[in-house]
Amino acid sequence: MEGAVAAAAAVIRHRTVEANGISIHVAEAGGEGGAGAAAVLFLHGFPELWYSWRHQMEHLAGRGFRCLAPDLRGYGDTDAPPEIESYSAFHVVGDLVALLDALGLAKVFVVGHDWGAIIAWYMCLFRPDRVTALVNTSVAFMRHVFIRSGADAIKTTDHFHKAYGPTYYICRFQEPGVAEEEFAPAHARHIIRRTLCNRFSVHKAGKPESEESPPLPAWLTEEDVDYFAAAFERTGFTGGINYYRNMDRNWEMAAPWADAKVQVPTKFIVGDGDLTYHYAGIQDYLHKGGLKAEVPLLEDVVVIPGAGHFIQQERAEEVSDLIYNFITKFTPQSN
Repeated sequence: MEGAVAAAAAVIRHRTVEANGISIHVAEAGGEGGAGAAAVLFLHGFPELWYSWRHQMEHLAGRGFRCLAPDLRGYGDTDAPPEIESYSAFHVVGDLVALLDALGLAKVFVVGHDWGAIIAWYMCLFRPDRVTALVNTSVAFMRHVFIRSGADAIKTTDHFHKAYGPTYYICRFQEPGVAEEEFAPAHARHIIRRTLCNRFSVHKAGKPESEESPPLPAWLTEEDVDYFAAAFERTGFTGGINYYRNMDRNWEMAAPWADAKVQVPTKFIVGDGDLTYHYAGIQDYLHKGGLKAEVPLLEDVVVIPGAGHFIQQERAEEVSDLIYNFITKFTPQSN
């Protein structure tokens, strides 16, 4: 399937690629000049789509990069296998490696957000040979959450239950059917609007939210909400929720990497209003050498004042510039 739509000033091309046993929808921009353009692989989070990267795709495509943003398995126009266990990090990283193979790309820059950031961390652990450099946003590498490591290891869901209680969204999402009642496809527009507007801040993400739909912030339009809502009205949210239901499975299966470091050049970006920046002990971990010890090639940690969770949309230009300025250090030619 081939097609093209315009998103802002960039032309977004769409195709479906058969890879790893599923059909993967990929949005693409830039790289029309031939095979020489450096490629950037954008990985979205929950509840999102390739569309969350529209601003960065426009920015980087206009500067000579080939931008690729798939709908991850279970989302949008990509296949959604019915089995919960089909949404492990191993399956999703397998999708991405197979996608790169299908597109003839040996190595790419990877940019992740939310669940896309988690998948990016795993990809850099499992297949660093396929990643030139990494820009991750919002979710830091947390070994105790991602990988079973050490005699006192605590299962991922037990960790969050102990830290935040049973109403925390990761805990609520575990039992099949329960989260689906809260995230009914018929209410997709309200869910998307509420989630993006609340920005997953430290004050907003601990328990089920109110039925009130907040006004849109300046960085989000009704057309943006329409795009997300139409997709989730059609597909539902189960595919994305199933990622959370595999957190303990990922933790168990990643045990062979218990002492492995993330050996990829990395920049990490987070908003100071993001809940993930207020996990217990996370700021000391980020700023006093903890993340650097796990990611030896970490260049720096950028904290954007006033930004919430959906940082690449909220602060589109700033995040785009940070990505561009970092990845150009690893490109031989001027872009």
